[in-house]
Amino acid sequence: MGQIQAVLCGYYGKGNGGDEALLAALLQMLPDRVTPLVLSGNPEQTRTRYGIKTCDRKSAFAVLEALRQSDAMIWGGGSLMQDATSAISPLYYGGLMGLAQRMGLKTIAWGQGIGPLKRPLTRWLTRKAFSGCTAISVRDRGSAALLADWRIPCSLAPDPVWALDTIPVPELRNLPDPKIAATLRLHPLLTPKRLDNLTQALIELQNAIQASIVLLPFQPAQDLALAEAIQTQLPGPSQILCLDIPQALKGVFQKVEMAIGMRFHSLIMAAAEGCRCFALSYDPKINRLMDELAIPGWDLSNTPGYAPLPTDAKEMVQAWLDCYTQGKPLSPAQIQSRVAQASIHGELLQALLEPAS
Repeated sequence: MGQIQAVLCGYYGKGNGGDEALLAALLQMLPDRVTPLVLSGNPEQTRTRYGIKTCDRKSAFAVLEALRQSDAMIWGGGSLMQDATSAISPLYYGGLMGLAQRMGLKTIAWGQGIGPLKRPLTRWLTRKAFSGCTAISVRDRGSAALLADWRIPCSLAPDPVWALDTIPVPELRNLPDPKIAATLRLHPLLTPKRLDNLTQALIELQNAIQASIVLLPFQPAQDLALAEAIQTQLPGPSQILCLDIPQALKGVFQKVEMAIGMRFHSLIMAAAEGCRCFALSYDPKINRLMDELAIPGWDLSNTPGYAPLPTDAKEMVQAWLDCYTQGKPLSPAQIQSRVAQASIHGELLQALLEPAS
């Protein structure tokens, strides 16, 4: 049996390091006989970076033509079906999945994290889209439980980025040890006062252990200005790294002793590389990750059952020092177990897209 073409649909080509890492993991796991065609927000950049076919995700004509030329659509991964940010995301992805299903394509929901879904319309649309899928894999127990409530079968495995290959980052060679990575993002919950306190805490942490601070803007369009503002106030060595190769972004954490992260995939990458982690949660997906990996951290939205963000910088510093000196990263066996489990997402693709022997 020869090549088949699959449309890959996600938040790709939008400059978000986590979503680009999901795309890289998906491409890594695709069977050899599958020719990918990626719907991208920046088709030229995606085509150049990965050497694959692309089309503009905003062009209705191009997307329709891509579906007509393809045998399958792979939808994911990540939090595509959620309405916490806006209702547009589930309408776009759910509508596209429904169209692919009506056109007779094999449809695979891959590495999904579902929700939050606060609106009845988006909840209905999500249920309908998933119920029509050929197969589904999800990355967390909450998503699996929701599908179980809807009587929709799925496979459960850790986020695919756990299994993403890693490449070293030579830019870190001249930065003195120990290194601490900070991955912050703009968000309404990160108010100017809270940001001031976090910055002051980073300054005091750097002074306390003579650490180098590595600032990682996972989505430079949103995060770079924030990183630059923090760096100007740091008294010791620091570096801002804007990396557009997901394997290198993950590779940063090979040389880092502790990661302080708001970005979901920064915590996964850090944990996968044996780095101590401290979470700043603004989203239920980060809370779920904190629970699964026993990661210490604070919840910026004051969710019951989670420690709130302190108002005092010294309290922040003490918690970070405790994590740095007493926290335990995942063991090699724990990491290998999650990497192996994450490969279930790839096994799903192999089972559905490889020819029968």
